Amino acid sequence: MKKHSYIRTGILGLLLSSTAIQAQNKVTFRTDAPTQTINKNIYGHFAEHLGNCIYGGFYVGDTSSIPNTNGVRNDIIAALRKLKIPNLRWPGGCFADTYHWKDGIGPKDKRPTIVNTWWGNVTENNSFGTHDFLNMCEVLGAEPYLAGNVGSGTAQELSDWVQYVNFPGKSPMSDLRQENGRKEPWKVRYWGVGNEAWGCGGNMRPEYYADIYRKYSTFMSGPLFKIASGANSSDYNWTEVLMKNIPGHMLDGMALHHYAVIDWNKKGDAVDFSEEQYFQTMSSACFMDTLVRKHSAIMDKYDPKKKVALVVDEWGGWYNVQAGTNPGFLFQQNTMRDAMIAGVTLNIFNNHSDRVRIANLAQTINVLQAVIFTNKEQIILTPTYHVMEMYNVHQDATLIPIDIQSNDYTFGKSKLPAITASASKDKAGVTHISLVNIDAGKSQELSINTQDAYKTVNGRILTSTKLQDHNSVSQPDKIKPVAFNGAVLKNNTLTVKLPPFSVVVLELK
Repeated sequence: MKKHSYIRTGILGLLLSSTAIQAQNKVTFRTDAPTQTINKNIYGHFAEHLGNCIYGGFYVGDTSSIPNTNGVRNDIIAALRKLKIPNLRWPGGCFADTYHWKDGIGPKDKRPTIVNTWWGNVTENNSFGTHDFLNMCEVLGAEPYLAGNVGSGTAQELSDWVQYVNFPGKSPMSDLRQENGRKEPWKVRYWGVGNEAWGCGGNMRPEYYADIYRKYSTFMSGPLFKIASGANSSDYNWTEVLMKNIPGHMLDGMALHHYAVIDWNKKGDAVDFSEEQYFQTMSSACFMDTLVRKHSAIMDKYDPKKKVALVVDEWGGWYNVQAGTNPGFLFQQNTMRDAMIAGVTLNIFNNHSDRVRIANLAQTINVLQAVIFTNKEQIILTPTYHVMEMYNVHQDATLIPIDIQSNDYTFGKSKLPAITASASKDKAGVTHISLVNIDAGKSQELSINTQDAYKTVNGRILTSTKLQDHNSVSQPDKIKPVAFNGAVLKNNTLTVKLPPFSVVVLELK
């Protein structure tokens, strides 16, 4: 009970203190505006062979004393099923363009080892391969998203992989699949044609990669959703060149990578950070809205009917690795700052769901902005996990477009909108509103004009006493969602009082 005392004291005090609350913010539902479905795949995840994401994260092996199913931890499976994880990207990342899939099939004791030159120069035994990943996705109820090796692989190798996992008839690759114990194909739909071709995937020019994409894509047969290696953050020329040079019938998705980072040379600590560093991180996170708008505008020139999806398949916060850990493993703690990044980013994706239809948080377990940490037999759910669980009510719901007027969150001479929001109506007719107040010190009062009359409102909140708070081995539930009572419904108006650095999801009926 003690660990939740802030809900009754600290938060209540903030809600009641008139000095802590600024002038009212306003949100208006645009019920007459065109709507679209918020694709559930916006809530996807990323599992790279990096640090302890796969080995020691998802996978402990079938001889482990930790309860598992074919080597995959049962507690991880349960936690991700509760998250309603819709898709999972594998095996990378930079690792994908050095990964040769045939090394990871067949008897485990016959598989060759590989040195992971990208992440820590550790030796891996390939005990977790194609069958292990795709079978795990079936257990999770998640669609697999395979990243093909373009950087160091061949078109034939990628073509063989497609045939191995998808072809139902008789062929050399489907015969090999059956020899390895899998009769029916997995029918993998989502395929990345390389990763970060502008960087670790080959340091290519966009014109060169466009031709490479056309070549590899030509030999990938079947009803596939093919995703091009897209831009690094604000490299708008990359998107322009690819959209111009890749025929529309060959392209289903255009990737985009952007991390919320202070400075790539001075990323700062994941826990010991100042408000200035917090503000800088949130500025980078909020920049995602600009990126989505500008890349979408370029795509609209060549694809006005929006047939090609913008696929933000790497996003999240990036800080210095935790002291004492392998620098190549990218382990960082997960605080309320990360909850703010997740809430703001998902609101952006929801509101741009006409173009953003797939996204993947980097990464699922023990790496970067992870949703889960493992510690021997224990797993720890991070603040980011809880935000994504709260937000999964938006999956495949109908977006309710909104107009928003927000106070500023200021630091020095810089400012950001304090409030972000998104809203949707699910198939049962229930409306959900997700709200984020990124202001580190001030509560925000919010007036929401719903246009339609609702009878009840309830919700949950995620917040804490300090931005630097996080869940740990000794306090795994220090931060978790609790009931929120700071919303009042009267006629068509909803009045909400949001504490500083908080995420709230409301349900209206």
